[in-house]
Amino acid sequence: MIDTGHLAQRWRRLPVPLRDAPLALLLAAAALVPEVNSNGTQIGGLPTRPMDLLTVAVVALECLPLVVRRRWPALSLALVFLGFAADQVLGYHTVAGTALPIALLSTAAHLEHHRRTTAVLASAAYVLMVIALTLRGAPEGVLGYVTFYLALALAWGAGVWLRQSRVAEVERRLHVADAARATERTRIAGELHDVVTHHVTAMVVQAEAARYLTAQPDRLDQTLTIVTETGRKAISDLRHLLDLLDPDQGPRARTPTVGELHDLVEQTRRAGQPVEFTEEGRPPAGIGSAEMIVYRVVQESLTNALKHAHGSSTTVDVRHGEGEIAVEIGTDGTGSAVASPGGSGRGLAGLRERVGVLGGEFSAGHRDGGGFVVRARIPVQSTS
Repeated sequence: MIDTGHLAQRWRRLPVPLRDAPLALLLAAAALVPEVNSNGTQIGGLPTRPMDLLTVAVVALECLPLVVRRRWPALSLALVFLGFAADQVLGYHTVAGTALPIALLSTAAHLEHHRRTTAVLASAAYVLMVIALTLRGAPEGVLGYVTFYLALALAWGAGVWLRQSRVAEVERRLHVADAARATERTRIAGELHDVVTHHVTAMVVQAEAARYLTAQPDRLDQTLTIVTETGRKAISDLRHLLDLLDPDQGPRARTPTVGELHDLVEQTRRAGQPVEFTEEGRPPAGIGSAEMIVYRVVQESLTNALKHAHGSSTTVDVRHGEGEIAVEIGTDGTGSAVASPGGSGRGLAGLRERVGVLGGEFSAGHRDGGGFVVRARIPVQSTS
């Protein structure tokens, strides 16, 4: 069975003149067949001249330049028009005249520069041909010449439309590619923010605490061990994230899951933040991107608690309901801020966008009596 797709790919890989050659050769061959030649274009009304050796040269001049109609469109049009004028003035009236509208359409569609100048020169050449026909005593009236000129102008207009459509399609694809790249950059920036900010904040808090433990070697050693483990975890998460940027990476990088919330909470506790974690229900299998967003909401909230309310009593409440996951993270406002990397402002805003993409609800703000609370309701749809 013939693989048409493979043949089409091989055809598209051929040089453009080779792909344009069959049309030129077919039209030239048809023009030399007497039965077909009687249906040729006739402008001016001069008597039809029998075919002779000069006919072959005229037909070749009209048809063969179509081989380069996309490579060198202006040259192709000039030669085809010269052959067409000879065809009409000498009175051969062959079907090779069909090459002229084809050349006009191709020139309008593929000529990169000086398209208006080319159109003006082509119109001037047409006027000269009309004058030559008139001098030879052609009985054609003005209406006939104008009608044929409008037909040629229609072919030119069709080429202009094809060119504009092609340019518009290229611009659309570039716009789609730019939008996709921007979306991917934003997503990766959000992931980097979540991973780096959380781990680095925890390390800063632990390092700050270590400054006051120099007289307690055991606790100092324990704190520095936690800093080291946090750093290693940060490196591991960054490696997973950088896999997203590797086009040769086989499987997609691992994304955090709801089941890893216990590890996240424990890491925050070891950084000196008292966290009470409760979880109701069990997440369904295969809940897709909702699982990662739940993790990121908790991660960003705990990071902010470490930065802005260090030592404050913190609660993390995750409830798995039917068709959604509800998350609430709150602090009582009794802690203190610590020295930490400056915020970019993208954390909570990024979470709001992520939750909104899934059609969920997100809120964050101060609550009555002091403290801060983050709430999110994230719809889930099992993919299992």
